[in-house]
Amino acid sequence: MTAVVTKSAPEDRKTGLGRRMPGWARVLLWVAVGFLAVSITSYQTGVPQLTSSGTVQAAVRLGIPILLAALGGLWAERSGVINIGLEGMMILGTWGGAWAGYQWGPLAGLVAAAVFGALGGLVHAVATVTFGVNHIVSGVAINLLGAGTAKYLSTLLFEPISRNPRESPPVPKFDTYSMQPVAGWLQELEDLQRVGVSDAAGILGGLVSGVSPLTMLAYLLVPVSYLVLWRSPFGLRLRSCGENPVAAESLGVNVYRYKYIAVIISGALAGLGGAALILNPGQAGYLEGQTNNRGFIGLAAMIFGNWRPGGLLGGAALFGYSDGLQLRSGETSVHALFYGATLLLVVVTAMQVWRRSWFAAGLALVAAAVMYAVYWYTDSLPEELTAYTPHLVTLVVLAAASQRLRPPEANGLQYRRGED
Repeated sequence: MTAVVTKSAPEDRKTGLGRRMPGWARVLLWVAVGFLAVSITSYQTGVPQLTSSGTVQAAVRLGIPILLAALGGLWAERSGVINIGLEGMMILGTWGGAWAGYQWGPLAGLVAAAVFGALGGLVHAVATVTFGVNHIVSGVAINLLGAGTAKYLSTLLFEPISRNPRESPPVPKFDTYSMQPVAGWLQELEDLQRVGVSDAAGILGGLVSGVSPLTMLAYLLVPVSYLVLWRSPFGLRLRSCGENPVAAESLGVNVYRYKYIAVIISGALAGLGGAALILNPGQAGYLEGQTNNRGFIGLAAMIFGNWRPGGLLGGAALFGYSDGLQLRSGETSVHALFYGATLLLVVVTAMQVWRRSWFAAGLALVAAAVMYAVYWYTDSLPEELTAYTPHLVTLVVLAAASQRLRPPEANGLQYRRGED
């Protein structure tokens, strides 16, 4: 007699219609939900700046330094080295880019920024990998060293020219390019102010107008980082150093070498992020304090993206958008975002109810009520508060994403060759 084995209902759900949605599909779904929420918010609040091409252009320009810093953090931490010294490496990149860019043009400034940032990464690697210094302590030291070095060099070399020890003379910029005639057609659609259509046209128009070579390079580095780290033998060995360096060493991987390479590349990417602040249009040149904690925000974007290139791209876009919005239209637009946040939280509440996660649904519903109350009972936000919109978004996003994070297993642990 032959036994008949039947699949249980849960197994059927796993292999049939109940199969979990792929990660890329979930991302696209949330992008669609976010676009719908912003579009409705723009129409209901009468604030077209939420989806205007000018706001998107500003968001791209401000998000590129964050994206490059986040990529730098990704390379270092995938090898097992925590790099909170991204801010200092960005500062070195801004100074190096301004110094070389002023003398030889923007391309030389880009190369110099990468070199200066890589030098900061080299110092961090020597301290953490060779001498076993605590990664956090070394990162803080790099931030202080970067700021101090840039200030000293600026006083030494820039002050005789600019008459100001805190800034450089004007630095030549990269040219910008627009996709014509597509950009003009999208601008016409945006000017029609039709719900949905004009919003999509404004967003797409901002993405294809006023694009610099540095912006294109930054976006190209996202898939390149993915292919190198996840689809090449080199990347497999590098990531094994961040997961289990002892096992990697037992298989013949030179852990020290891969950690050095990763942290130096991390510094170079952070330096490129600093170059984006001076070589893209909108900034005269080097200015003391111009990084404005973007290295830390880049680190937050990397964590938000769960140490993955695609995720950190979304985080950089979010932080760049919040920064660009408060610069473009200030208190009114940021105030309107509370309405959009309410819509998103209502969607989250519905999802948690569908999953029968009652506690999470209750929290989301309370948060939605608070957001809507702030929007309803206020007309605008104080200028002092809107200036810190990106930093507040960083805290909120990290708090919301903290439950699903999975860093590399050996991230931040000291490693000594030959130890078990």
